[in-house]
Amino acid sequence: MKKVFKNACVTGAGNGIGRSIALSLNEEGYNVVCADIDVKALDKTLKLMSNKNSKKIIIKCNVSILKDIDKMIAKTVKEFGSLDIMVNNAGVTKSLSLFDLDEKHWEWMNNINAKGTFFCLQKSAKQMIKQGHGGRIINMSSVGAKGFVDVSNAIYAGTKGAILSMTKTSSQELGEHNINVNSICPAPTYTDIVKKLVEKRAKEKKISKQKMIEFYMRNVPLGRFNETEDISSMVLFLCSEGARNITGQSFNIDGGLIPS
Repeated sequence: MKKVFKNACVTGAGNGIGRSIALSLNEEGYNVVCADIDVKALDKTLKLMSNKNSKKIIIKCNVSILKDIDKMIAKTVKEFGSLDIMVNNAGVTKSLSLFDLDEKHWEWMNNINAKGTFFCLQKSAKQMIKQGHGGRIINMSSVGAKGFVDVSNAIYAGTKGAILSMTKTSSQELGEHNINVNSICPAPTYTDIVKKLVEKRAKEKKISKQKMIEFYMRNVPLGRFNETEDISSMVLFLCSEGARNITGQSFNIDGGLIPS
């Protein structure tokens, strides 16, 4: 589809879904800033980018630190001339029961998932308004925000629910500036994090890894985990002209797991 924006920034681009998004944007001809707290992981992402006709840079960024967000946006504008697409993908979680969660977990997950996403959204929107030609902001939520029974923990679900609310409200405020704001809600996606979660839960239940996978997929009509490309394909669509009139929405990518 026609590409009306060209300069993108992706947080959490060092691994998993974020890496897949960054690689897909590069392949489609977007200039991409890859941001993550893990510079070694970013180096690997950069090496995997094959489109030599598109610009790509990396920057170390902890999204819970506002000065880091400012530097990330400033570097994007300095290198590419504008920030047109902001993909707020950075997030953290850990498999924990309700009564194993404590204040440190609350602060850790909220600082990265909720606070980090909000201020990346706010500051990127401010830059897009300054530029005057609109933009796209895509936030990474989760089916955990919509009642997925096997979510990693309750605090994580809460942070992802916050992302749904800020997506809706900010889309209403930013529409007049031609800035689209949407969120994506993946079901379990077979990244390293999910692989570790499957292994941990299998050990706890004293069953095989395959049995654990089958357990997770028991209510999924399509019967399979997401691959990271399933998520990056949605990002590409939301960046395209074909999505110009879509804003304030949350898109489940879950094989039919969650009905709405």
